[in-house]
Amino acid sequence: MCICVDCHWLDRCQAYHAVERQHGVVHLCEAPDFVPVDPRIHVQVRDLGDGAAGVEWDVRACASFQREPGHWLRLRPGEAVPS
Repeated sequence: MCICVDCHWLDRCQAYHAVERQHGVVHLCEAPDFVPVDPRIHVQVRDLGDGAAGVEWDVRACASFQREPGHWLRLRPGEAVPS
């Protein structure tokens, strides 16, 4: 799971913006202004069956991470947290 969902910088972060773009979801911010230090993005190719493949992107580590539990949920109330 992406650590970004519980990060203070979530809605301003350029790394999370890139992850959103790869997942094809609506951005929390169209022009993020925060450049994170040393984000580590884990990319996993997944078998979706019937010969199809999917790609999962998750930030697994980041020197700029500042824990703020529930930040994503507060920005997207009523939506399921991305997994």
